[in-house]
Amino acid sequence: MRVLIVDDHPIVASGCRTVFADEPEIVLLEAADAEGGERVFVAERPDISVIDINLPTVSGFELARRILARAASARIIMFSMNDDPVFAARAIEIGAKGYVAKTGDPQDLVEAIREVGKGGVYLPSAIARSIAFAGPAFARSPLAKLTSREMEILRLLSAGKSLSEIAWLVHSSYKTVANTSSIMRQKLGVRTSAELVRLAIESGLGVSVPHGAGVARP
Repeated sequence: MRVLIVDDHPIVASGCRTVFADEPEIVLLEAADAEGGERVFVAERPDISVIDINLPTVSGFELARRILARAASARIIMFSMNDDPVFAARAIEIGAKGYVAKTGDPQDLVEAIREVGKGGVYLPSAIARSIAFAGPAFARSPLAKLTSREMEILRLLSAGKSLSEIAWLVHSSYKTVANTSSIMRQKLGVRTSAELVRLAIESGLGVSVPHGAGVARP
């Protein structure tokens, strides 16, 4: 089984190689950003793609959308430092088959890959319960009011991107992005873009700082 890991932190890629060292049936492919991940997916058609949400430029959510637009049956597991159940809920809504928090047990990723590889879905039990019953952690998060596309635009606003830049990055029109920004302000009860940015940072929607470019195979 070929597994694509899309993560810009070398230590994460190294950790994945260590975790799967005793799994000879798993062959790892690697990419460091959304653009590289899309290229590798198109060229290699991996069985499973494990995608970090917090990538440089566009997020793992946007990459997942692009991959699923190319191959609706693609099996995707979202991988994140954030254990907020809202992130997991949005991942499942866009078509991901699993969600794993980096703060959890490394074996969670192994289990997720095995489960998704068999055609199933995977969510850590605590996150699954919070989503199913709209638990306190879910209800408290302001991000629960936003769609995954709105979260992507909010994330890019927090990185200092202009509306024109965001439109180019997410393959949308300036008018659509501007309208979405206005809708977000209404949903979240804020009046300015600066307040949106502050909320994004407080909610863990920051943009990753690139650690390198390019794609490498182990």
